[in-house]
Amino acid sequence: MEVNAHQAAEPADAGVTTGFLARKLGVSPMTLRSWDRRYGLGPAVRADGRHRRWSPDDVRMMQEMCRLTTAGVPPAEAARTAKRHARAHGTPAADPLGPSPVATDGRAVTASARTPPPEDEALDGEPLAGDARRECRGLASAAVRLDGAAVQRHLTGAVRAHGLAMAWEEVMMPALHAVGRKWQASDDRHVEVEHLLSWHVSATLRHAYVTAAAAREALQDVSPVLLGCLPGEPHTLPIEALGAALAEQGAAALMLGGDVPAEAFLAAVHRVSPLAVVLWSQSRSTASLPLARHIAAERWGVQGARTHTTVLLCGPGWDRRTEPGLLRPYGLRDAVRMIGSLAAERPN
Repeated sequence: MEVNAHQAAEPADAGVTTGFLARKLGVSPMTLRSWDRRYGLGPAVRADGRHRRWSPDDVRMMQEMCRLTTAGVPPAEAARTAKRHARAHGTPAADPLGPSPVATDGRAVTASARTPPPEDEALDGEPLAGDARRECRGLASAAVRLDGAAVQRHLTGAVRAHGLAMAWEEVMMPALHAVGRKWQASDDRHVEVEHLLSWHVSATLRHAYVTAAAAREALQDVSPVLLGCLPGEPHTLPIEALGAALAEQGAAALMLGGDVPAEAFLAAVHRVSPLAVVLWSQSRSTASLPLARHIAAERWGVQGARTHTTVLLCGPGWDRRTEPGLLRPYGLRDAVRMIGSLAAERPN
């Protein structure tokens, strides 16, 4: 009801505020500001020269940006496409702005709850875009040459220079997309290149996860975040990246891997009492809302103090619309921020 009242106070012709747009898109205000700084995706009008007001065209542009990044398109490429889409189309994106995400107990997740604490601000800091672009090209070139040692040097250097989350979004993922496009354009002649790069990316992510987890023995007493791919879903690299990024931020991440049976998810929930469950789906054929709802409804804990866990729907397989009791992050860093907010709210 509070959101509806706020919405009524935001006339379309005057534009909407950054906080309002962030709630409706399901991202943090800091993400919108970061996209403005890094890719020029800011509002066309700033009332009184100070306050940011997003016009309907701006909103359509940001809808497209969210849709593309959720589908796995690198942020810089998604921003260019979103700008072209906003200029060329006068109609809204396919999916309207959905309701604000809500936690498993039905409470709205406010913009402030999803804004990272000051120490996490570096995740949204402005990177050296030119350096990241060169690193991505160098990584892809090394993979095409089948130079495994050079591939690993590029990956290790990117993680050290930018941190895991930024390295994944700005270097690893764009390189994987570039190699995939080369393979498709060459009648599948370069499949060995994609396999080599994928293996080294996975090795880098797992090494980062193990190293971060080993440095924090205290995580044994922290409620873990349970991560896994839905039944029939074998694509694990994005969720491995999320697990490594969570470990790097000090969270306890428990990885189940790819193609996890439904019964295994439910059994793990009851055994470890997780802070959150992340369900990854790469395609619509594996996204199962009934399973997600079932996990979100599971109760665990001692009699008289039973609770349930938060479920995050990650990956392009899920519909963009949000559902009560299920969170829908837009990208790796948004998922890290959501989980960080949940950890801050729950005493261990």
